[in-house]
Amino acid sequence: MSNNQSERHQKRMKRQKSVVDEQVQKADKDKGLLLVITGNGKGKSSSGFGMVARALGHNMKVGIVQFIKGAFSTGEEAFFRRFPDEAEYHVMGDGFTWDTQNLEQDIASAKAGWAVCQRLLQDPVVKVVLLDELNIVLKMGYLDTEAVLNDIAQRPAMQHVIITGRGAPDAVIEAGDTVSRIEDVKHAFRAGIQAQKGIEL
Repeated sequence: MSNNQSERHQKRMKRQKSVVDEQVQKADKDKGLLLVITGNGKGKSSSGFGMVARALGHNMKVGIVQFIKGAFSTGEEAFFRRFPDEAEYHVMGDGFTWDTQNLEQDIASAKAGWAVCQRLLQDPVVKVVLLDELNIVLKMGYLDTEAVLNDIAQRPAMQHVIITGRGAPDAVIEAGDTVSRIEDVKHAFRAGIQAQKGIEL
């Protein structure tokens, strides 16, 4: 690398640092965030559970409610159940809708799950609440999106809420402070590879 390249790089990084430092200086608000992770790509729940693990690392109490899933055990459930004093874990689903094929059962499970969420969303001791696959429940109309968002809006001021699942309704995206859409570029399943422990479950 020439001295000229090195000098240009240093000038670019100095300008970038100035911009970033100014943005950091302006970010002086503190509040509980609503994070929405949606899209057709893999990694939505994984991202949510990653944030839950990060919160545990900061000695924060967390609550986890899984909608839809429930017909099989997952690695994240096995792991987070190791921390019963710090992580409250609830599996409220009966399996994917194409497996249950029972609309009344799916709606009843969603409502029972939301009752658990309402309790967590009223508890100031719980600092992070993961609502895994809630977007699917809302998209299917099993719960009323407006009522759900109202409950979330009434939570303690410093409580963070993470909503995952494909097909996030527009109102959920609008309400979110941070919204990520995960794109599906390629997936091993379409090549005939079954779900792998530690990766998909």
